[in-house]
Amino acid sequence: MSENNTQQNANGGDLLQVRRDKLTALQEQGNDPFEITTYDRNAYAKDIIESFNDEDEPRTVSVAGRIMSKRGKGKVAFIDIHDRSGKVQIFAKIDDLGEDVYKGLLKWDIGDIIGVEGFVFRTRVGEISIHATKVTLLSKSLLPLPEKYHGLKDTDLRYRQRYVDLIMNPEVKDTFIKRSVIIKTIREELDNRGYIEVETPILNTIPGGAAARPFITHHNTLDIDLYLRIAPELYLKRLIVGGMEKVYEIGRLFRNEGMDVKHNPEFTTIELYEAYTDYHGMMELTETLINKACLAVNDIDQIEYQGERIDLSLPFRRMSMMDAVKEYTGVDFSEFIGDTEKAKEVAKELHLEVKATDTWGNILNTAFEEKVEENLVQPTFIYDYPVEVSPLTKRKKGVPEIVERFELFATRRELANAYSELNDPIDQRKRFEHQLMLRDSGDDEAQMLDEDFLTSLEYGMAPTGGMGMGIDRLTMLLTDSASIRDVLIFPTMKPVEK
Repeated sequence: MSENNTQQNANGGDLLQVRRDKLTALQEQGNDPFEITTYDRNAYAKDIIESFNDEDEPRTVSVAGRIMSKRGKGKVAFIDIHDRSGKVQIFAKIDDLGEDVYKGLLKWDIGDIIGVEGFVFRTRVGEISIHATKVTLLSKSLLPLPEKYHGLKDTDLRYRQRYVDLIMNPEVKDTFIKRSVIIKTIREELDNRGYIEVETPILNTIPGGAAARPFITHHNTLDIDLYLRIAPELYLKRLIVGGMEKVYEIGRLFRNEGMDVKHNPEFTTIELYEAYTDYHGMMELTETLINKACLAVNDIDQIEYQGERIDLSLPFRRMSMMDAVKEYTGVDFSEFIGDTEKAKEVAKELHLEVKATDTWGNILNTAFEEKVEENLVQPTFIYDYPVEVSPLTKRKKGVPEIVERFELFATRRELANAYSELNDPIDQRKRFEHQLMLRDSGDDEAQMLDEDFLTSLEYGMAPTGGMGMGIDRLTMLLTDSASIRDVLIFPTMKPVEK
């Protein structure tokens, strides 16, 4: 009996009520599925299929999963159930289960969760199946799943009802399994290198470590406003001061900014810091982490992203920001380093929009963002950034307008950001003060001054390299996902009007 037949037998009645009536009948018979607390299963669908051998003695198994299809009539029925590993077919006969149990089974609905005991065999048409000797209804589905052949296609609804999305679209589940493997691989590599995983506060009195607009909340007992963290950087560097030397944190950040295919208000990053190295050391570490994560989920480091072949084999390409701008615009900013007037003339020639407060470094960065970034398809380290856009980074020796920073780009978007960390407390204070000036002039993403962090630097911080990388964007790349919402199990959504 098919699901469609069951629905037709309702004579046009309310299908939701039909399912509730079935539940009521079961409860009146003393078979309430919601009273079941455990089920002893010993096998998964994928393992059953992959390990089957026609020469072996029949294997007895106990499985559990969701009914996704039913077919058959009379004394034999075929049921497909899905568990977390995949699909397996159940072969049910009235002679094995008894008339009452068998007829009850035919009344169960698509979406119900069942347990099945039986032995594994191959049907006459060659499909590996479980010949049921016992069936148990473990949970009743009171809402029908989307129609089989159309599935859950509405993108907005998929994100809102991820639980249905996971049921109907197995490839979605695969994406989140791969996300878990990516994080596990990164952790293993860092742990093997002697890094210590730590946790730093999410509620901050000062939103520091990045240029972003924070979310604000209020603590009633202390009667103070607090900010959801925009970065863990300043706390992690305090730990370097304290002598921990190699630390990392994987966790959520929160930024009150726009939403698009690359941005969600809350997202996951890894930030790590290592004493006695610099941004060159961070380049080697970053490309190694990405390469190993790619191999872990794809088995190869030559992948395809949205129709483009991406080469994640080592090493990645390296270019200074000025060389990159020169390659794609023909303008060599190194010929007039620090000359803001000349830079503004170039900005007009390149049709760049600049503000009155912009200097040589701001204009160089704008030229890169507007003329270069869209060309960076293959993984490329862009290094040596202007000091104006890098308030926490150590200056390049002999070139005070430049800092030792890189960003990693691939598929036209940033994946990682790294510094030779600024450990001069006097220079750091001046840069914080410059950020305060920008904030006073209306830039609500400029950083605040963190006196406690400056105090920590005055105790002395070893030369340090630091790196931050977006886990969501990396997962997008390695799973060929077009939107960040495809790799966030529960992305931020505007509530539906009721």
